[in-house]
Amino acid sequence: MVNCPKCEAVIDVDVEELDEGEAVSCDECGADLTVTSLEPLELKADAEEDEDEDDDDEDEDEEDFDFDEDEEDEEDEEEEEDEEEF
Repeated sequence: MVNCPKCEAVIDVDVEELDEGEAVSCDECGADLTVTSLEPLELKADAEEDEDEDDDDEDEDEEDFDFDEDEEDEEDEEEEEDEEEF
């Protein structure tokens, strides 16, 4: 047994059936992992997954920023409508 390097969950694998470089996934967090050592058993999170997470964070920031702009535009439109009524 070994812990997931991402979420620390216990991953129950049979060391005798593993090879160095083999792909394993964490049942708890879904992380794609690679066997880096058999003695002692060590796993490493795949680099591509880390890059994807960074990209997702950037996308979320951009979405938040866009949301603020949209909200601001709606407020401007409401103010213009109120001015037209008077």
